[in-house]
Amino acid sequence: MNTPTSEAIPRVGVGVIIVRDGLILLGERIGSHGAGTWALPGGHLEFGESVEDCARRETLEETGLLLQTITPAPTTNDIMAAEGKHYVTIFVQATANRAQPQTMEPSKCRGWHWFRWSAMPEALFQPLKTLTLQGFVPDGAA
Repeated sequence: MNTPTSEAIPRVGVGVIIVRDGLILLGERIGSHGAGTWALPGGHLEFGESVEDCARRETLEETGLLLQTITPAPTTNDIMAAEGKHYVTIFVQATANRAQPQTMEPSKCRGWHWFRWSAMPEALFQPLKTLTLQGFVPDGAA
């Protein structure tokens, strides 16, 4: 187990649940913690940035998609002790333009795929897994 230093503090992440035609967008993580798991677009909230701006920036950087509507969704609090990480993740639900998602960061994501909420892969990134265990179901997701 990695032991956090005395300077370690929880980080804030933003997860973007993009719903299109009843499906949600997931990417397979590579090259960082959570490698081999499936995650939503998203990332770290930067200093002075709104949650909505972070969602727009991260989604564009990772998928090339432009977000249209953004609405709040639940948050999770995940301690990933084996990796020495603690994240509070603020989720949002969003719609995006009809373009196909692109793998804009191939060193971080193996590719983007659409899934039914009820039929997501078993290997979910911990914050997304926690969100599903809370019983949350996005509006319009099958």
